[in-house]
Amino acid sequence: MNTVPDRISWAVSVVDPGPGHRLLEFGCGPGVAAELVCARLDQGTLLAIDRSAVAVDRTRRRNADHVRAGRLEVRECALTDLRLPAGSLDQAFGVNVNVFWTGSASAELAVLHAALRPGGRLSVLYGAGPTGPDRVTAVVADHLRTSGFADIDILRSAHGTGIVGTVR
Repeated sequence: MNTVPDRISWAVSVVDPGPGHRLLEFGCGPGVAAELVCARLDQGTLLAIDRSAVAVDRTRRRNADHVRAGRLEVRECALTDLRLPAGSLDQAFGVNVNVFWTGSASAELAVLHAALRPGGRLSVLYGAGPTGPDRVTAVVADHLRTSGFADIDILRSAHGTGIVGTVR
């Protein structure tokens, strides 16, 4: 049995995918969140991306049934290289993807803003840890505002910290 870290369970509860949602997970790592999200999808789909070939392989192997069922597509690519039709996603999320607070992430946020439909939601989530949530949340929230996201909400729990914004 695979153990699910608390930060991943919390992140999926924040994302709260509906059965027909079209989602993107950036920085999918070993595919733990993808497994939980896909279990909640009926007609919806998840595209999981990571720059690491090892992570992509692990995600595909862990979620082979979801890939076969057409609920999950896994790609090896950087977020800045991802090309999706405008407005094609209901939600996008990532867990512990540091580019959003260590740099401007303007290119990454432009890709996400374009791919999300009006009302679509972006969740940038971090597990509880030594980084210091206030240090991260203020920076990420500012980057989302600067990139055109609205209704910025900062989330805090025992299991993580998150910044959520929507596309107008």
